[in-house]
Amino acid sequence: MSEKFVIHGGKSLQGSIDVRGAKNAAFPILAATLLTDEECLIENMPLIEDVFKMLEILQSMGAKISWIGERTLKIQTKDIDPLRINQKLILKLRGSVLFLGPLLSRFGKIKLAQPGGCIIGVRSIDTHLDAFLQLGAEISVGENYFTVSLKNPPKERSVILNEFSVTATENLMLYSSLIPNKIAIKNDDADYQVQELARFLQKIGVKISGAGTHHMMIEGKKKLKGAKHRLLPDPIEAGTFVLIAAATKGNVLLKNIDVRFLEFFLKRLKDFGVPLKIISKDSLKVEPWKTLKMDKIQSLPYPGMPSDLLSAFGVLATRSQGLTLLHDPLYEGRLKYLEELNKMGAKIIFCDPHRAVIEGPTQLYGRELNTTDLRGGAALIIAGLIAKGQTTVNNVYQIDRGYEKIEERLNGLGADIKRIEE
Repeated sequence: MSEKFVIHGGKSLQGSIDVRGAKNAAFPILAATLLTDEECLIENMPLIEDVFKMLEILQSMGAKISWIGERTLKIQTKDIDPLRINQKLILKLRGSVLFLGPLLSRFGKIKLAQPGGCIIGVRSIDTHLDAFLQLGAEISVGENYFTVSLKNPPKERSVILNEFSVTATENLMLYSSLIPNKIAIKNDDADYQVQELARFLQKIGVKISGAGTHHMMIEGKKKLKGAKHRLLPDPIEAGTFVLIAAATKGNVLLKNIDVRFLEFFLKRLKDFGVPLKIISKDSLKVEPWKTLKMDKIQSLPYPGMPSDLLSAFGVLATRSQGLTLLHDPLYEGRLKYLEELNKMGAKIIFCDPHRAVIEGPTQLYGRELNTTDLRGGAALIIAGLIAKGQTTVNNVYQIDRGYEKIEERLNGLGADIKRIEE
C-alpha cells in the first residue's frame, strides 16, 4: 500500500529536534559484522527502511540478529551461507554492494545482483571491480549479476581508485580487514562514513592509518573479534534539518549532531546570511535570516559540500535574492526533482543534466508532487513547508528509506504534515 504526505505550508518552525544515527555509516558497519565470528553490538541505529533491508539480507544468509534496545542491535554472523543471500533485496538497495568486500574476503568468491537504490543517474560499480582487479581478482559480469573470485590473499599491494568513491573505499577496507598483509588504498574517499568504518574496524582488531585522508594503509588479521560501537549522528540528516529551518525562517535547536562533518556546509550558509550558533560540539541553533543571498552551490568530495544536501539547497534558493547556480558533477539525475519545483511556480532553468540556475525569490504554491529518490523527496517536503496552500508528496517510501518518521518529528516543530495511506 502506497503512502503520501499532505502538507499545509507557511509555518515558521520552532523548537528542538534530535538527529538520529548515520544511515550511510550504518551500512558498512553492518557489513563489517561479517568479518568476525563473535557478537557485535551496534547502538544508535536509525530505524529506517534501508537499514531494515540490510538486516534482512544478513538474516537471509543465516546471521543471528536481535534488538536488545530501541536502537541497539546484537549481531552474530558465525554460521552464514552466502549462497542463500536474498538477491531480490540486493537489487533494491544500493548499500548492499558493501557485502562484496567482506564476503569475498571470507569465502574467496561471491556472486551478487547489481545493487539498486535511488534513481539519480548512472551509479556503476566499475570503480569497485577495477579495484579488485588490481588485487588479482577474476571477475565476470552478466546482465543482472556479477561474480568476483579472489581465493589467494594478495601480498602487500597498492590500489588506486579511479574516483573518490565512498562505497568502493569501504569495500576495499572491508576486504582488506581479513588479509594479514598490508594493503594501501590511494585516491580513497575521506568522508564521515569511511572514518566511522575505520573506527569500528580498529575496534575489532584491524590496523588502519590514514583514514580521513586520501592515502590509507590497512593491515588485517585472519581472525577478528567482536566489538561494541555507537553510530555517530547523521550529518546529512542534520544538514537537512538545518536547511528546513533556514527555508521556513525558523528558530530551531538541533541536538545530537557532530559539527566536525558540517563545517564547510555551515560556513556556506553563514556566507549566504543564515544566522547559526554553535551551542556545543553536539548542538547548534538556526535563527531566522533577514536577507538571503546565495550564489553557487557545488557538490564536492569531503570536506566539500555533500552531494546529498544539494537537493535541499535547491529549495532554499527559491527564497534567495538573484540567481543561484546548482551544480552536481557526479549524478546526472540529482536535479530531476527541480522539475517538480517548477510546477509550484519556481523559476528554474536547466543548463544541462548536472547544472541548473534558480531565480529568486519566488513564491511556491502547493501542488501534487512525485518523488523518485530519497534526497529529492526530502527537498519536496521542504518545498511544501514554504508553499502557499496544500502540497501532496507521493511515494513517501523513498523518504522513509533515509529519514525516520520525518513527519512526526517536523510536526513537533510546528509543521502541518499528515501521512495518508492510499
